[in-house]
Amino acid sequence: MDAGAANSSYNKATQYRSPLRTKNSRDDLDRFIPNRSAMDFDYAQYMLMEARKGKENPVASSPSREAYRKQLAETFNMNRTRILAFKNKPPTPSEAVQIDCLSAAVHQAKPKTRRHIPQTSERTLDAPDLVDDYYLNLLDWGSGNVLAIALGNTVYLWDASSGATSELVTLDEENGPVTSVKWAPDGRHIAVGLNNSEVQLWDSTANKQLRTLRGCHSSRVGALDWNNQILTTGGMDGQIVNNDVRVRDHIVETYRGHHQEVCGLKWSASGQQLASGGNDNLLHIWDRSTASSSSPTQWLHRLEDHTAAVKALAWCPFQANLLASGGGGGDRCIKFWNTHTGACLNSVDTGSQVCSLLWNKNERELLSSHGFTQNQLTLWKYPTMVKIAELTGHTSRVLFMSQSPDGCTVASAAADETLRFWNVFGTPEVAKPASKSAQEPFAHLNRIR
Repeated sequence: MDAGAANSSYNKATQYRSPLRTKNSRDDLDRFIPNRSAMDFDYAQYMLMEARKGKENPVASSPSREAYRKQLAETFNMNRTRILAFKNKPPTPSEAVQIDCLSAAVHQAKPKTRRHIPQTSERTLDAPDLVDDYYLNLLDWGSGNVLAIALGNTVYLWDASSGATSELVTLDEENGPVTSVKWAPDGRHIAVGLNNSEVQLWDSTANKQLRTLRGCHSSRVGALDWNNQILTTGGMDGQIVNNDVRVRDHIVETYRGHHQEVCGLKWSASGQQLASGGNDNLLHIWDRSTASSSSPTQWLHRLEDHTAAVKALAWCPFQANLLASGGGGGDRCIKFWNTHTGACLNSVDTGSQVCSLLWNKNERELLSSHGFTQNQLTLWKYPTMVKIAELTGHTSRVLFMSQSPDGCTVASAAADETLRFWNVFGTPEVAKPASKSAQEPFAHLNRIR
């Protein structure tokens, strides 16, 4: 094999590489090409030819000839056994490093265990005189970790931290029963809707009534929700009213779109959109930016897909424009809406009346409460809407649900006059502090500002 043959072999081995081609890091991992400057092609040719002569044409050899050959080999440094020489050590393939890092990451990452969901309630309280009325909203859990529930003419407060129960207000028969309750965002003040069309504001810490809102509605107020200092009320008269509780003339906007009782009200987390559901089977989306104090505000979307009353409403915590709504006994469906476009994204027939909806704040899950026949709470995986669990225990329709401030526990109140607490959403993971190795580079150096 002469030098030309060696060059030809080398060229064949490298001719697949086209010029000006984008370099791929994997090209260097194919093989290591020897350094030609360190090769002795004359010696290589001699060794190959002599070896071939020895095998194909053996000749007689005398001791003196053999001694002379060895001395000659030592003189000209021909005792080498390597033909190809490498100037530097071949580089370590980067793929091995990537594989090592990947395998280390796999070993470090703990497999996510499936969350255990208790099938029974962890606590049950009596709720005598709870009004069995689908269109009311008689349960709310405030940010101060105090649960408010209306039982007949009385509003009770249950402190989840201490387990203590207190009475906030008891109305006379002329004004009662209580038809709705809703905590303000501060967890201290609470709005109480009445059967006589009035709304009372209370300071729960001082156990003191602050004011009464009159003139909003002509009949009972069954739906309430807060948007900062704005209290939105929905009545049997079909009207929705925004009340600024800080000023004397509290009515600032009026929304007219329902022609029967408003039974569901929910502001989005941004405070820009309001969802309202009514006994007229309608779902409206209202935009705060288009609200007018001088004339009734026009809805942004009027959604007519439900075939029964729409009470259950829940804004998605991880997608701002996603709303879930639930229909009554003649509809039985949970529907999902893009509130920017008004499009219905999905509809699931649950098989029974949908009374309430709650999103899990820590996972992509939705909880619904139902009426006849099972009176159950159903946990769904979103967006597949596969049933994860069904929680039973109530013996009548589960009219109301509310979520604890930490998002883990759900309270449900049913027509069987019981209040049950479910650890359905688990415990949120505690954020771990950043490791020292993950600190900002050069954090130890002084900086010039």
